[in-house]
Amino acid sequence: MQHPVNRLLIAPSLLACDFGRLAEEIRAVEEAGADWLHVDVMDGHFVPNLTIGPVIVEAIRRVSRLPLDVHLMLDDPARYLKPFLDAGAHALSVHVESPGLRTESLGQKALADIRTSGARAGLSLRPRTGAEALFPFLDGGLDLILLMTVEPGFGGQAFMPEVVPKVRQV
Repeated sequence: MQHPVNRLLIAPSLLACDFGRLAEEIRAVEEAGADWLHVDVMDGHFVPNLTIGPVIVEAIRRVSRLPLDVHLMLDDPARYLKPFLDAGAHALSVHVESPGLRTESLGQKALADIRTSGARAGLSLRPRTGAEALFPFLDGGLDLILLMTVEPGFGGQAFMPEVVPKVRQV
């Protein structure tokens, strides 16, 4: 599903929902005008919490036709690209800081694998990672950039205004 580049998109994070009422919560954000659904995936290693896996993404896909923006906060995201793509992800973002993407070539391969599947490929940055970490990836194969304005791994954190200059830089 294509959206114009210059259009503001709203992608509420499902991490904030009541998982006991997931379908109802998804319907509520759809009715409120959400463009995408953001799905935070945590492995308990790259970040200290565990969240959603491919089975839940597949369940989300069954109750919504909105594009699923899946954010992989994983030590080895390349290992999980196919399961999340098969589950219905329209976009996958991986962290440039992930140990499993420790070299530029591994990061480029992960992005290429995502794009080859027909999904949008994105990179995520922690708040304290400089924008220059993105530079090797800007010449192709990158559809979106997620600049985190909270430390990854926990919902409900306060916005970190010190990230705003990085938003302008990117």
